[in-house]
Amino acid sequence: MLPYVITGAIALIVGVIIGLPCGIVYRKKVAEAAIGSAELQAKKIIADGLNQAKADAAAAKKEVLIEAKEEMLRSKNEFEQEIKERRSELSRQERRVQQKEENLDKKTEALEKKDEVLQKKIQENDETKEELQNLKTEARMALQRISGMTAEQARQKLIDDMVDEVRHEQAKRMVELEEEFKDAADDKARNIISLAIQRCAADHVAEITVSTVSLPSEDMKGRIIGREGRNIRTIETLTGVDLIIDDTPEAITISSFDPIRREVARLALEKLISDGRIHPTRIEEMVEKARHEVEVSIKKAGDAATFETGIHGLNNELVKLLGRLKYRTSYGQNVLRHSIEVSLLSGIIADELGVDSTLAKRAGLLHDIGKALTAELEGSHVQLGVDTARKYKEGKEVLHAIEAHHGDVEPQTIIAMIVQAADAISAARPGARRENLENYIKRLTKLEEIAKSFEGVEKSFAIQAGREVRIMVKPEIITDDKMPFVARDIVKKIEEELEYPGQIKVNIIRESRSVDYAK
Repeated sequence: MLPYVITGAIALIVGVIIGLPCGIVYRKKVAEAAIGSAELQAKKIIADGLNQAKADAAAAKKEVLIEAKEEMLRSKNEFEQEIKERRSELSRQERRVQQKEENLDKKTEALEKKDEVLQKKIQENDETKEELQNLKTEARMALQRISGMTAEQARQKLIDDMVDEVRHEQAKRMVELEEEFKDAADDKARNIISLAIQRCAADHVAEITVSTVSLPSEDMKGRIIGREGRNIRTIETLTGVDLIIDDTPEAITISSFDPIRREVARLALEKLISDGRIHPTRIEEMVEKARHEVEVSIKKAGDAATFETGIHGLNNELVKLLGRLKYRTSYGQNVLRHSIEVSLLSGIIADELGVDSTLAKRAGLLHDIGKALTAELEGSHVQLGVDTARKYKEGKEVLHAIEAHHGDVEPQTIIAMIVQAADAISAARPGARRENLENYIKRLTKLEEIAKSFEGVEKSFAIQAGREVRIMVKPEIITDDKMPFVARDIVKKIEEELEYPGQIKVNIIRESRSVDYAK
């Protein structure tokens, strides 16, 4: 069986080997036939497509050519129409330009004619001007001959007349403005000052240079004098005062221009009289105790002044100097009370004006601090006050207020002006100050002499206890326009040459009189 199977298998394999190439060849031929047929068909289709595309392209080309020809024709027509319109516009422009040229030619001809006429007129005008100049020169010479003045003199006279007229108008306007501002300022100042004075009242004491000590008996005078006057000499040597023992019953007078020395002597005498033991050693003890009590009193007075005015932070030395003012008077007015009053007035005025009232009160309290040193150091109380305040680190505004309160320098701050006004108010109170009769008469005489020293013043009278000077002027010399200037000059000279408390009113009176006689 096996050989048959093998033989069959081999035959199958041989068949497969022989049949496979044959099949392949056959399939190749079949495929080539199919490909050839497809190529023929494709060529046919392409040929048909090309023919159709050529036909379509020819038709499209024809249509495009037709449209292009139509567009060209339309563009040609439009172009020709535009050319025609532009030619028409150019023709109009040419006609317009031609007309303008004709008009310009006409205007040029007219201007040439006018220029000729103008040149003739200019020539005529030059001739007329020359004639007028000649006439003017002749007229000026004629005027100079008639008036007797040259042109320069006439010009100067016109200028002088104009200056006088301007001064007249200026004086009138100045008087009007002064009256207007003065009324407003007086009302405001009157309200502020009256309010300040109503709210601040101060006591006034008379200026004295002597003190009186009461004695229990006449025998005490002999004990105070002592054997061969040793007790009285010891007292006078230690205190620096003069003891006046006269016929005044049961009293001894202490005389000294230094109020602190006078107070020390008074206290020492009272202690000696109370103790009854009067001899040089006891006198030295009592004088030392009295001096210590005065120093304590000075410190208390300074503290009381700062407490009353509400000023804090002052240097202790300044407080002591303030206390010393308790024993200092000026024209009969106690300087410490005056300083306190100026401080309170300054604070009230500053409040009314919306200014720092604390600073104003501080400057007012210290404005006369230099008077505590005038007996020891040389110089005015203003300069001493400035130096002392600067030494103890007071501010610039306080220093300036002290320096300016008597007008030694021009006040530059509102605080300085307030202190200056408060100082004048305090000093000008009725009865606040007094001066001896001799100085008073000298001041009034000097006031009248200052007024009479001005040209045109006929008479002058110091009235109202020297608070006002009434001046009669010559009307033919001083006109109404010049009166304000004369008043200002007199005020300035009074401020420079005269020392006075408060302020002085300068009242100028001018009147015209006509006098004739019936015969």
